[in-house]
Amino acid sequence: MRSDEIKDIFDQQASSYDERWARTAPIRDALHFLLEAVFAELPANARVLCIGAGTGEEIAYLAKRFPGWTFTAVEPSGPMLAVCRDKAIKGGYAERCHFHEGYLQSLPEQAAFDAATCFLVSQFILERDARADFFRAIAARLGPDALLASSDLASDVCSPHYEALLETWLNMMVIAGIPAAGLEQMRAAYARDVAVLPREQVAAIIEAGGFANPVLFYQAGLIHAWYSRRAAPDAP
Repeated sequence: MRSDEIKDIFDQQASSYDERWARTAPIRDALHFLLEAVFAELPANARVLCIGAGTGEEIAYLAKRFPGWTFTAVEPSGPMLAVCRDKAIKGGYAERCHFHEGYLQSLPEQAAFDAATCFLVSQFILERDARADFFRAIAARLGPDALLASSDLASDVCSPHYEALLETWLNMMVIAGIPAAGLEQMRAAYARDVAVLPREQVAAIIEAGGFANPVLFYQAGLIHAWYSRRAAPDAP
């Protein structure tokens, strides 16, 4: 699936996105709780880059807990970014946010960030070298030793365990209220439009993109999350 097609899907879902996924909130909330621990040692005035910010759930969580932090939300879907901005206005932290509609490469150059988040984004880049280039572009925006927290769907799709885990994952979606037609679309998308790779391969891609020692700090079903630090540049 091309990036413009993915963007169109999120454009259409934006107004109901949070409601649609409300019953899966325990997965998101646990990730954010651990994210707070990963980012706990950032400076009091940390600048955080959020790539593929969506409706801004991680920004909402972090903004409430770290009142001195500022955030740059990068999101290609205008309707999703509008929900993110409205959430920030209602939450009282909009003045600490910059909202950029577009992809990371179109974000104007600025001072290096202290940390970045990238949740369920790189999985849509099917070509491995392009996926590593995506992480390399994130690294280029970060200061020395800055942190990245990223998540993606991951599993060994050739393993018999994958089919069992996928069925459990889809059963969870039924509990969350996703219609049957949506489940079949999801199953097809995982096979065609999402680069579901073994977690070791995802970690290797992150590392190839300029980050050192990716640490798996969270898993819920198919979702895996890593934190890593921007690697020191190679000596000349």
